[in-house]
Amino acid sequence: MASYRELLKSVKSRIREVDVRQLDTSRNGSAKPVVIDVREQDEVEQGIIPGAIHIPRGYLESRVEQYVPDYDTPVVAYCAGGNRSAFAAETLQQMGYKDVTSLKGGFGAWKDAGLKFVVPRDLTPAQQKRYSRHVLIPEVGKEGQLKLLDSKVLIIGAGGLGSPAAYYLAAAGVGTIGILDSDVVDESNLQRQILHNSKRIGQPKVDSAKQTLEDLNPDVKVIPYQTRLTRDNIIEIFKDYDLIVDGSDNFPTRYLVNDASVLLKKTVVHGSIFRFDGQVSVFQPFVGPCYRCVFPEPPPPELAPSCDEAGTLGILPGIIGLFEANEAVKMLLGIGEALVGRLLMIDALTDEFRTLRLKRDPNCPVCGEGAHFKDFVDYEVSTAIPTPA
Repeated sequence: MASYRELLKSVKSRIREVDVRQLDTSRNGSAKPVVIDVREQDEVEQGIIPGAIHIPRGYLESRVEQYVPDYDTPVVAYCAGGNRSAFAAETLQQMGYKDVTSLKGGFGAWKDAGLKFVVPRDLTPAQQKRYSRHVLIPEVGKEGQLKLLDSKVLIIGAGGLGSPAAYYLAAAGVGTIGILDSDVVDESNLQRQILHNSKRIGQPKVDSAKQTLEDLNPDVKVIPYQTRLTRDNIIEIFKDYDLIVDGSDNFPTRYLVNDASVLLKKTVVHGSIFRFDGQVSVFQPFVGPCYRCVFPEPPPPELAPSCDEAGTLGILPGIIGLFEANEAVKMLLGIGEALVGRLLMIDALTDEFRTLRLKRDPNCPVCGEGAHFKDFVDYEVSTAIPTPA
C-alpha cells in the first residue's frame, strides 16, 4: 500500500519537469511544445496559458491523440499546482509520447511569475449543449465555435442555393447572416427553396428567411436586405461581412459580386445550377483565380435560359447549397482544403463528381497583374452555367 504522497514522489522520479521560465522560453523557440491544460472546466475559466489545449485529466487518454497525433511532438502538461500534471505526464509516456514534461508549480507558478495568461471566453450552457457535436471535433472545438458565432456571412439570394446554405450556416452557429433578395415567395419556389412555406406566399423572401433562421437558432442575427444588388449599394453592403456566399441565378449579379469582392478582398463561395448540373468553387482574391479568370465573359442571354424556362431538379440546389455552406465553414475556421483554385462539377443524373484545376489569369482585368479597377460592368441577364475558360 502506498499513500498519495508516496505515489506522487514515485511518479515525479520517473518524469521530467520544467519551470515556468523554461516553458515561456520554449514557447517562443523553433521547437514549440504543445501545452496541455489538464485542469477541470471551472478552473480553466479563471485563466489559461495562451495557446494551451484544454483536455481535462479524466479525458486525457481518450482525446490527446486527436490533438497530438505525432508521438515525437514535445508536450508540456500543467494543472493548478503540478501534481495532476505529473500523473498526466507519466500516462502520456506510457502511451508512447517521447518528449513529455510537467510544469513545476503549475498554473499557480505561472501566474505568480507575472507571465501572461488569458481568461477564456466560454459558451453558455445552452450553447454547450446546442453545439456539443462541434465542440467534440478537434478541428472546431470551443474556440472554433466561438469563431463561428463571431462570424458574419452575407448570402446573395434566398432561393434554391441560398436556402440550404443559410439554413445550415444558421444551424452551425454563424452569428450574423445577411440575406439579400428583392423577390417575394411564389408557389413555384417551394419545390426547392426550403426557407419558405405555403403560408408565406407573397411575403418578401428575406422576411421569410429571417423568420425560419431565427426560429431554428436564436443565437443567429439575420439582417434582411430586400433589394437588388447594384453598383450603387454593393460596396456598402459587402464591407462589414467576413465572407460572401453567392446563390444568385444570373450573370450580371455574379460578375458584380466578383468585382466588388476583389476590390474589397472578400472571399466568395460560388455555386450555380442548371437542370441536373451544379458547380461549386471558392474565389479568394489574389490567392486563387477570381470568377472572371475562369469565366471571362457571360454567354449570350439567348443561350442561357433561366430556371423558369429550362427548369431544375429541386434536389440539386440543396446539394450545391450544402457544399457552399461546407466551404464557408471551412474558410471561416481556416480548416481543411477549400475549393480555392478548383471547380467542383456535379452531375445529379449520373452521380458523377469532377474537379477541375483553375489558374489565375495574369491578364484578368480585375485581379491580373497591374489591373486597376475602373467601374462595374453591366450585362444583360442570363442564367445558365457557363463553360470554364
